[in-house]
Amino acid sequence: MTSLKQILDGLTSLPDGPGWRGEIPDDWLQGRTSYGGLSAAIALHCAMQSDTDLPPLRSAQVAFVGPLAGPILVTAHRLRRGKNAAFIQADIESEAGLGLRCTFVFMRAIASEVDHQTTTVPSFDKPGPDDVTYKGNPHVAFTRNFEFVDRREGPELKPAEWLRWTRLNERDGLDPLVELIAVGDCLPPAALRLLGRNVPMSSLTWMLNVLGPAPTTTDGWWLLRSDADYAREGSSSQVMGIWNADGVMVAEQSQSVAIFA
Repeated sequence: MTSLKQILDGLTSLPDGPGWRGEIPDDWLQGRTSYGGLSAAIALHCAMQSDTDLPPLRSAQVAFVGPLAGPILVTAHRLRRGKNAAFIQADIESEAGLGLRCTFVFMRAIASEVDHQTTTVPSFDKPGPDDVTYKGNPHVAFTRNFEFVDRREGPELKPAEWLRWTRLNERDGLDPLVELIAVGDCLPPAALRLLGRNVPMSSLTWMLNVLGPAPTTTDGWWLLRSDADYAREGSSSQVMGIWNADGVMVAEQSQSVAIFA
C-alpha cells in the first residue's frame, strides 16, 4: 500500500510556477477515480505550499468535476489575500481532464464579542484496543488505507444516518488538517442506508468548515456522522460532522451526491 505521506512526498514541482506533478496509485481508487478525500488532501497540501505564512484553514469547497487516476497535474494560485483571510484555488487534472477544483479559505483568529457553539456528540464510544475494527472493503481499493468501526442501526439513529469511527493506517508526518480532510470523506453516501444495498453513486460537491484553528485527536481516531435529509430523483443532500476522540466537534460538512438507482 502507498501511504498518503508517500504520495505527497512524491509530488514534484514544476519549474515555471506553482504546479506539481504526481500520481494517484491504484490502491487509492474508488471505482475508476481517486477517493475524494485523497484528491482534496493533495489539493490542500499544494495550496498550503503555494503561499507563505498562511493562517489556519477555515473552509474547503470541493467540486468533483471528473475522474482522476494515474498521473496528475496540480496547480494552485491565490484568488485574494486580505488582512485576515486568504482564498486559494487548487485544481487537479489527469488524462481525462479537470477532475477536482477546490477553493480553500485560510483565516486568522479575530477578537470578537461573540462566543457561541452548540454541538452534541453522537453516542458511539471510541474503539478500544480490544475492539474489532475492519480494514476496508476488498472491493473498494482506497478503504484498505483505513480502519473503520461502523454503526448503521439502532433506535437512536435516523433512517438515513450513518456513524463511523475512522483512522488512517499510516498518519505519521502529516499536517493535521491534511489528515483531517483525507479522513472526512470516508463515509459512503448516507442515502444508501435507505436502499440497503450498494449502487452506483458519485459525489458532486463537498464543503467542510473547520471549527477551530488546529484540530487534533487521540490515537488517530475521528468520528464521522452523515445524515441524508433529502434523496429524490437521483440527487441526495447530506449534512455531516467530524468529532475527535474526546467528543469535541472539529468540522461541519455538507455534500451533494448523485445516486443512480
